[in-house]
Amino acid sequence: MTQPGNPPDDLALYVHWPFCLAKCPYCDFNSHVRDRIDQTRFARALRRELATEAERLGRRRLTSVFFGGGTPSLMDPSTVAALLDDATRYFDPADDLEITLEANPTSIEAGRLADYRSAGVNRVSIGIQSLNETALRTLGRQHSATEAVAALALARRLFPRVSFDLIYARPGQDLPGWRAELRAALAIAADHLSLYQLTIEPATQFEALHRQGKIVLPDPDTAAALYDATGEECARAGLLAYEISNYARPGEESRHNLAYWRYLDYAGIGPGAHGRVTLAGSLHATRRHRAPEPWAERVELTGHGLTASDPVPPEERAREALLMGLRLTEGIELARFEARTGQTLAQSVDADVLARCLTEQYLTLTHERLVATREGRIRLDSLLSALVA
Repeated sequence: MTQPGNPPDDLALYVHWPFCLAKCPYCDFNSHVRDRIDQTRFARALRRELATEAERLGRRRLTSVFFGGGTPSLMDPSTVAALLDDATRYFDPADDLEITLEANPTSIEAGRLADYRSAGVNRVSIGIQSLNETALRTLGRQHSATEAVAALALARRLFPRVSFDLIYARPGQDLPGWRAELRAALAIAADHLSLYQLTIEPATQFEALHRQGKIVLPDPDTAAALYDATGEECARAGLLAYEISNYARPGEESRHNLAYWRYLDYAGIGPGAHGRVTLAGSLHATRRHRAPEPWAERVELTGHGLTASDPVPPEERAREALLMGLRLTEGIELARFEARTGQTLAQSVDADVLARCLTEQYLTLTHERLVATREGRIRLDSLLSALVA
């Protein structure tokens, strides 16, 4: 996969909608369940915060917009349309502007898909998570496998680009079962799949169950075999790994997520949204208030919900660029890394750990690029914790 140049004023925009129908037991995202959502208030607040952020950032070329959550398919389509109209007035939209909305395949949310397409969304990412009914119940999902397949079929008719998510390495899952489920998914897939190994996140319901021994994940050898099988099955269907958990037909990679992994500028608005944006030549880390109602109050009072906008020092820029970039199959382009972080690779990693990683073939290093191998990717978290100085 080629890595095109990105002018320094390119910008990806993330919009966070924090509400869900129910809290999934594995989820540690900033999501909240409400009996009633004041759609008018939160639409107004999102639009005002976007206006404030656009004034602060100035004219940029807008390369992607991503509506995430939470569950953005609970957002009124008119709000999506208004935000897109605002964004393409405040910024200069790229000719191939990618506009993604995350959706769940419940019948209620699927019924809104045509309206999101009319609002300007040209890519949808559907949170299916499994095609196994028992697994869906274990994962706390609000839809059935039948609803998932129907929503995906509808999305493929409406949108030029479609992705969906599955979770594997679930309790009790074995290799033959995962291959069968993945083959069924690939038979109805379009151009992109996000395939995540289940992890136990702090402060989730699954963490409590795992601590009590009521949830047992596959052992490391089984997890590695499941990861290998995932790549094999996707490649057979023409979808290649471009990131540790993401597979796409060539040219159909998520441009928005590539902005994160390549450590480019992205602005985040909405409750709890994070960003990395260049201001007056300096990269800033931005963070918004997490709780929806206090965030909205802040926006109504001041025009934004920012709780932090801090310059990122070179060593932290280097750390973040390594943590993100080594997830990519293409790895890290060293010239871009140095230009973005202000540090060389040698200044940014433990030299002894790097040497061992190269010897063990967890990483490869040329004059141009640092890349994690298959062996490196399956142990990436532990590798990075030792490597990053």
